[in-house]
Amino acid sequence: MTQLRRASTRAAGRAARRAGHPAPRTVGQTVGRAAALAAALAGTLAGLLVPATAQAERAGCRSVTTAALDAEQTRLQDGRTAAFTEHSGFDDLLAGFPAALCSARNAHRAERVVAAWGRALWQAGVDRAQGRRPCGALPARDDRPLYWARLAMTVQLARWQPTFDVDHADLRARFEDTSRGLDDGFTGDPGIRRIFVSGFDPYGLDTEPRRANPSGAAVLQLHGRRITLADGSTAEVRAVVLPVRYGDFDGGIVERAFGPHLVPGPQAADLITSISQGYPGLFTLEAWAGRARSADPATDNVGALSGGTSTHPVDAPGLADGPQFIRTTLPTDAMTAVQQPYPVELNTPVTEIPEGSSTPVTRDDGPTPGSRAVAGGGGGYLSNEVAYRSNRLRLDLAPDLPGGHLHTPVLTGLPADEAQVTSPEFEQNEAAISDQVGAILRSARL
Repeated sequence: MTQLRRASTRAAGRAARRAGHPAPRTVGQTVGRAAALAAALAGTLAGLLVPATAQAERAGCRSVTTAALDAEQTRLQDGRTAAFTEHSGFDDLLAGFPAALCSARNAHRAERVVAAWGRALWQAGVDRAQGRRPCGALPARDDRPLYWARLAMTVQLARWQPTFDVDHADLRARFEDTSRGLDDGFTGDPGIRRIFVSGFDPYGLDTEPRRANPSGAAVLQLHGRRITLADGSTAEVRAVVLPVRYGDFDGGIVERAFGPHLVPGPQAADLITSISQGYPGLFTLEAWAGRARSADPATDNVGALSGGTSTHPVDAPGLADGPQFIRTTLPTDAMTAVQQPYPVELNTPVTEIPEGSSTPVTRDDGPTPGSRAVAGGGGGYLSNEVAYRSNRLRLDLAPDLPGGHLHTPVLTGLPADEAQVTSPEFEQNEAAISDQVGAILRSARL
């Protein structure tokens, strides 16, 4: 993979300049946050000013090709994915990250380097999506470059072998969180409403590696922007993009993402919603989120199963106590009034095992008392689970807060020619979905 082997002095210099002086941050970003990022990057950038080969020799740093890769990382070996890293405008980050790792002199410094470069990648992804950064040959609104660039950088991290001991799993977790926006919060400006949203990575990549996820594209478009709501107030939107991996959900990534915005203070949200890709041709607001996993044999992005089926649903490991179903508190009447270009519907059915029974049934009017959850309106997969986890936490911490889940239409329009990764139809559909997500959020009165 040529994108993982490039490490020239010129490329490292470009990485230093861009990472050290990134494009303007999203609207209203605080001076304090920018200063903190600059401080975190300072030592990294000093290392990058030395040619990569000399840096590696001085640090006793080396890269190996025998590092164990997971199923998601292994997809980078598919030549069809190369376009997303080679033509994304992220070549400076991909070339500079190995040299940055080699600038670390100890485990603590390595943690700082990894977190700083994760933040730099997240900001680059947001800036690219919002037209503040060169986007290469692929469209700016495309969510796929950020996904594949992140994945390529995790491979670089796995292959890095310093002379001191590091916990690669912990470093990857830090990189994942920061490169997904988990530590990029609201400005806290007075008089501004706050909306917190989440999207997802692409998935289903074994059958179609060119897939995108319009929920990820939409939240990258919205992150940091200020929008005018239906009541005339101004709201700031902050976002994260979550992985399609059961293990990360087991590890509490949803709670880490939403938790800081459900407690009083300058990071407290006035509305939360998770967003994912759902059904062909329409948006759905899910009336109910179910507690159970029941999607097997569908796998996640690393090929893992949930362990639950429609006849034998299971709870996620470590999931805190809560009801079997949680009802949305989003302003669904206002949101379902946004009917262009796609219809928006309130989706009320659930699948449950009624009390005293062992057979699942689907009900159009919601759950019955004492039943066991099988699937919410969004099914029994991770899109349902992010809704359940975030709103279970909301019930604990901010029960009066509007919260729920929005499913986007399925993104279509990929070219029939598998050598082509985009088309005018695909780009128009992705833009239309992203724009309507924004319109649905603007319909709220807070």
